[in-house]
Amino acid sequence: MNIYDLFVKPYENYDALQIILEAAGAIFGTLSVYFSIKKNIWVYPTGIISTLIYVYILFNFGLLGDCLINVYYSVMSVYGWILWAKNSEDNVHVEVTWATKKEWIYATLLFILSLALVTLIYYYKPYIDNQFSMEGASLGLYHLDWANWMDVFTTSIFLVGMWFMAKQRIENWIFWIIGDLICIPMMIFKGLGITSVQYLVFTIMAILGYLNWKKSFKEKSTIKS
Repeated sequence: MNIYDLFVKPYENYDALQIILEAAGAIFGTLSVYFSIKKNIWVYPTGIISTLIYVYILFNFGLLGDCLINVYYSVMSVYGWILWAKNSEDNVHVEVTWATKKEWIYATLLFILSLALVTLIYYYKPYIDNQFSMEGASLGLYHLDWANWMDVFTTSIFLVGMWFMAKQRIENWIFWIIGDLICIPMMIFKGLGITSVQYLVFTIMAILGYLNWKKSFKEKSTIKS
């Protein structure tokens, strides 16, 4: 399979609006990650635009887990926006720290609950695809391919990452890196070439974000000591 088959051919049957929306979602998503690296509150307004676009795109492509996580992102972005504004001295930038043991316990519970919830949603996917009618629908997980199962897993990873980011915890980048790496082949498989490239860029940016936040915390700790 060549580059044309991966990144061009899938779009032959897309209309202009679908392509424009995916490109716009990718651009605003990239801007959001950039602002996150800079610990800038603009991570949230740009992120909200991106997530709302992807709610529409991912629902149409049957990736219900990622669709739901983008709904969650939109809600969590409002929460994070308020939290960052409250904890920011200049209403733009925030200070970051490592997560506590108690927060790791909460993160573990969030991950487990997310796995259960998204799996349940996929169980009812035939009902959802059947216009919310049980007539002719057969419930179960038999219809899931490997990308759907990866979607369940990455959804849980990203939920924890988003929660840690709202809390300004350095560990959030670890979850973004893992999830982004998994999403690259998953999006190619689903015919979302632009989005797969976006996740490759996200992986690189997440690594830079982790190093930048870690350095920022070390410098702040040195000044205080």
